Amino acid sequence: MNRYSRNMRGYGQNPPDPKWPGGARVAVQFVLNYEEGGENCVLHGDAASEAFLSDIPGAAQWQGKRHWNMESIYEYGARAGFWRLHRLFTRADIPLTIYGVASALARSPEQVQAMKDAGWEIASHGLKWVEHKDMPEAEERAAIAEAIRLHTEVVGSRPLGWYTGRCSENTVRLVAEEGGFAYISDTYDDDLPYWLDADGRDQLIIPYTLEANDMRFATAPGWTDGEDFFLYLKNAFDLLYEEGTTDTPKMMSIGLHCRLVGRPGKIMALKKFIDHIQAHEGVWCPRRIQIADHWAKTHPPQKGLRPSRMEKAEFVKTFGGIFEHSPWIAERAFELELGPAHDCAAGVHNALCRMFRSASEEERLGVLTAHPDLAGKLAQAGRLTAESTNEQASAGLDMLTDEERETFTRLNNTYVEKHGFPFIIAVRDHDKASIMAAFQRRIDNDRATEFEEACRQVERIAQFRLKDLLP
Repeated sequence: MNRYSRNMRGYGQNPPDPKWPGGARVAVQFVLNYEEGGENCVLHGDAASEAFLSDIPGAAQWQGKRHWNMESIYEYGARAGFWRLHRLFTRADIPLTIYGVASALARSPEQVQAMKDAGWEIASHGLKWVEHKDMPEAEERAAIAEAIRLHTEVVGSRPLGWYTGRCSENTVRLVAEEGGFAYISDTYDDDLPYWLDADGRDQLIIPYTLEANDMRFATAPGWTDGEDFFLYLKNAFDLLYEEGTTDTPKMMSIGLHCRLVGRPGKIMALKKFIDHIQAHEGVWCPRRIQIADHWAKTHPPQKGLRPSRMEKAEFVKTFGGIFEHSPWIAERAFELELGPAHDCAAGVHNALCRMFRSASEEERLGVLTAHPDLAGKLAQAGRLTAESTNEQASAGLDMLTDEERETFTRLNNTYVEKHGFPFIIAVRDHDKASIMAAFQRRIDNDRATEFEEACRQVERIAQFRLKDLLP
């Protein structure tokens, strides 16, 4: 099967109401990445020094050497930045989720104890703060296992959340495969949590952020001033808060680093932002594990038709009658590049219509002639498909007077004689009177115009039928 794994649909235009505790309008979740002592360093057995997310412009790895300035910047995060952030958040009574690199946590016992004493969640940020993109799958699986082992040994309990950050294409699948995580955050693709089918296992995903993130103090384009950071956070929060009032509540993740926002000139932006959100009612500031627990209870995984996962026989059986008596359309659509975006009415409709539109005129004519006359002999004899029967009944075409039936019969005969196919209209868009008016208006069209209009109506009928089956 030609299948596309990326999900471009998500929740579509109807995201769920998260029903946050207390009726909160927005959940604001703060993450503090604790990486200090887990970064690339020859003292850690790495081949080179670190070069990522520091205040050193244009930093590059030093092969086989220690980078004293880089190391000291990371050390600032552990020695000073962490404690400044600890004071800020404990005084504000806002709990954090720590993304803790296991080897960094092992080198910072006093900070780990402070995290635990504050009631913060300590999730896993991997074994080391290094790049995973080139790791062989077996090596990465082993690193995940060792990260869990070391984390459990250092913290006293296993991590229930995971975020690698510098991940590979295998990371999410391998972490889900481990089976013990309440959530994974190695995505940036939504404003709400969602369930991912990971090789048959329902894995909760809580998307993270790289934009509402102090890492942009160390990247270009990025923040050059703490005020820029504050204004960005404020604008994001204000819009989400408004959406939570008028539309659907959302979630806001904020990413922080001890060595970055822990500096005096940057942390004032964070302090101002906390003051701003605490001046609003209906703001929930949970740990990430609280979001996971809430979502699992409130929005457990749902099972339904998943067209992109169907085998051909099931696909054709399910959708072969969407275009009247024309299963060949579904057979061809099955061969398209289907993916999660097609697991909805709009997705399957698009695939089927592509095959209908690209068919020959003779094939499309066959679809048109497969449709029954409106209120014709087949309807009277009870020989319509179930879909056609219900559709005609919805417009009252099963309750015609003798005079109305005679009129429809006369119009049907005239229309077919002129155009060579029956009059087709999506009756769910109409009532009996408007159908009759359209009939009388369209009967005088030339054949080419009416052929295209009939094809559009066939597609509209298919759209209604699919909405009966799929969201």
